[in-house]
Amino acid sequence: MSGSLLAVDTPWLLYRSHFGLPRSIKGADGAPVGALLGTVNTILGLVQWCSPRAVVCCLGAEQADYRVALYPPYHAHRDPMPPELRAQWERAPALLEALGWSVAADDALEADDLLWSYSRVEGAAGGDTLICSGDRDLFQTVDAHTRVVELRRDGPPGTIDAAGVEQRSGVTPAQIPDLIALRGDPSDGLPGARGIGAKTAAALLREHHALEGVLAAADQLRPRIAAALREQADELRAFRTIATLQDIPVTRPPDGSTDHATGAQAARSLGMNGLATRLEQGAPAR
Repeated sequence: MSGSLLAVDTPWLLYRSHFGLPRSIKGADGAPVGALLGTVNTILGLVQWCSPRAVVCCLGAEQADYRVALYPPYHAHRDPMPPELRAQWERAPALLEALGWSVAADDALEADDLLWSYSRVEGAAGGDTLICSGDRDLFQTVDAHTRVVELRRDGPPGTIDAAGVEQRSGVTPAQIPDLIALRGDPSDGLPGARGIGAKTAAALLREHHALEGVLAAADQLRPRIAAALREQADELRAFRTIATLQDIPVTRPPDGSTDHATGAQAARSLGMNGLATRLEQGAPAR
């Protein structure tokens, strides 16, 4: 079996599906299953599109303790997971495994760190990785062996390579943690440097290459920016550490194909009869 490794940001897909599909989609026990249905359908569509050699669905801690220790407001602004999503979250690993896909989780680090780690292991073995995530933190994974999948409302998915990262962010993939440190990341609760937005942050990094280079050049910059950099230097270094994805020891997944029959059984047991029928018939996801 040939093809890339498809690495899936499972929390992102579950949240995306939960809030994107009607809550009226319910299973055998009357509980919502829209998050599960949307997640599985998206992955099935990607499998049909890219014919991966294997699929790994990554889960992890909602926030890594070391990141919270560096900056306590990290993720603190996020609402608690809705109970109806929590119930589907707990059912997701068994359903995904029944479909023949690997499921990887880490109690200490986050799904993003696992996605990074699998892409590094795959690249070291000479393989390529497609990462399915809407989190732009994952742009730092992009290299000669790794691209980020871009889901599109109209038409097939696309991929983002290094040139695409630069086009969208203004910096190279390796500079993404520095960019996040300077411009901030509202989704993670990181405020960045006072008075420095995305465009200014990218321009500073293009000129000075990295956060440390920008900090070293503070005296050459406009007084307002210079003051923010000097006053927040240690905080910005912490933000960069938080934004940098971490290596987790992982094993390269073996080649594997989607198990339609076992997946159909698991889907039907959850009352997802339409999905089960499509899997039994080998029909494309919808």
